[in-house]
Amino acid sequence: MIRILFIARYRDSTMDRKLFLISAADDVVIRYVRPARWKDELLSVEQPSQVKGSLQQVGLPMIGRPNDPHRAVYATLDFGMLRFRPHIIHAEEEPDSLSALQIIVARQLFAPEARLVLHTWQNIERPRRPWVRVVQNLNLRAADGILCANHEAQAILHRRQYRGRTWVLPAVGVDTRVFRPCENRESRHDFCVGYVGRLVPEKGLDTLLKAARMLEMPNVTLRIIGDGPYRADLQRCIAELGLNERVQLESALPPEQVARVMCQMDALVLPSRTTSVWKEQFGRVLVEAMACGIPVVGSDSGAIPEVIGDAGLIFPEGDARALADCLRQIADSPALRRQLAMRGRQRVATHYSQDQIADKTLLVYREVLGPMGA
Repeated sequence: MIRILFIARYRDSTMDRKLFLISAADDVVIRYVRPARWKDELLSVEQPSQVKGSLQQVGLPMIGRPNDPHRAVYATLDFGMLRFRPHIIHAEEEPDSLSALQIIVARQLFAPEARLVLHTWQNIERPRRPWVRVVQNLNLRAADGILCANHEAQAILHRRQYRGRTWVLPAVGVDTRVFRPCENRESRHDFCVGYVGRLVPEKGLDTLLKAARMLEMPNVTLRIIGDGPYRADLQRCIAELGLNERVQLESALPPEQVARVMCQMDALVLPSRTTSVWKEQFGRVLVEAMACGIPVVGSDSGAIPEVIGDAGLIFPEGDARALADCLRQIADSPALRRQLAMRGRQRVATHYSQDQIADKTLLVYREVLGPMGA
């Protein structure tokens, strides 16, 4: 029996789905450690410990904010390693994080024979303080392999002289039981363009609003769903552009409700804009919309073109006129909408469903273990 200690800051059941699928393998048991409480701009949930078949779910308190990927640590010494005796420790923590260092120290003390797999989203080189570089180097030397959310993240690891194995595989795909083709769409006369996610400047929502203003198509409406520090600025921008009658600004929703809302959209836009320290690392909302059969439009920031492939339209980040042209194409062509919807569903089924992510993750485990995992 392969014992996997899985540590990740998952916060909803659609993210957990991957672990249920992996634990369904006949020779696998998983101890799944996650924050006992999660709170960010979009969600606040309690996550108690429980056992479901071969999946042991353990909620641990955290010291620091759970949504701080670099400085928060878990309130534990051994993560249950002494009793569980893992063959693999899979920590979806960044190589430059204190939590990864905490896990590596615990492994050295309590499970030194276990293989260690980390995960990285980071697709941009950022300035780092000397102590952060020390933490990063220690973590990279300890890891037997690292899963990368995108190809740029993999290239950065190689530039950092990481010599272990790497795989390009997103941490979380889309739960196609929840996000699925829409069956009962409302009959409407408008063309609804949607955005779902954090309300922060780097998401480029000002570009989306300017594009809507340029469209000069009275039947186009915007539905923006999310929360964050940019809400007041966004409301001001909506008023200044004279879009109060065409924009719905709504609070964040849990994933099950997001899926239902997406089914009333005609297109979903992710207009992210690169900063000096961040660019889009995946864009989970894209694959959720694609799974629902909703055409997607994304900027060329970071991993967005890599995720969308030929299943949507891409525009230069920050270019409101180019975004308006993309939306006009989709609004004017039912045939294009059908084509993009079909390609999106196929792309999710091939690359991004939780079933696919689970299968590929299990193959990584078996590769890391060698003969034992065969």
